[in-house]
Amino acid sequence: MRFPRLCVLFVAVLGLTPLTRAENLGTIGPTYPIAEKSLLEVIMARLRAKEASGELKKLEQEARDRAAFAVNNPKPVSGLRRAEAPRTFYFDPSFTLQTNVVDERGAVLFPAGTRKNPLEVVSLSKHLLFFDARDPRQVARARELIDHYQGKVKPILVGGSYMDLMKRWNKQVFYDQDGTLVRKFGITAVPAIVSQEGQRLRIDEVPAK
Repeated sequence: MRFPRLCVLFVAVLGLTPLTRAENLGTIGPTYPIAEKSLLEVIMARLRAKEASGELKKLEQEARDRAAFAVNNPKPVSGLRRAEAPRTFYFDPSFTLQTNVVDERGAVLFPAGTRKNPLEVVSLSKHLLFFDARDPRQVARARELIDHYQGKVKPILVGGSYMDLMKRWNKQVFYDQDGTLVRKFGITAVPAIVSQEGQRLRIDEVPAK
């Protein structure tokens, strides 16, 4: 077999001999034990020090306060202004299917290109009222509209604390995260109220008094 010869050649190339073995070369210089603390020990020591001083408890409370504030005060929707003059316009919620809708057996129920209006199937049960709770005038106007429609209104904030308003009104208040709805409807000023009118939505931007 050529394998042993190749092994010998490989050993020779590396400058080794079959008699190569480990050898004690002695102590080259003084040696010292590793004195550096582990990173975990350093972190734990700092945490214990902060806990003893009360700083850790303070940091924890600050973190809880920041989290609570972020939940209670979501980021306001940008690009909106306060309504200064009444404006009415309409929104058609119809959409066109981009792909076939099939059942569990693959049979086509609605082919691509079919145009549908959700209001043909389900009606808008409540008015949608968008306003900024940071503006006392808008809050007062929103309260008037809710009373006018005998409570059949879903309040939706675009700014301010919905938690504070729920406590004051004892009524559920929603928030338009990232302005998804106002941008979909084309609302640029608030307060604005959305109502169903036939097979389309009527949108009234209502000035705050």
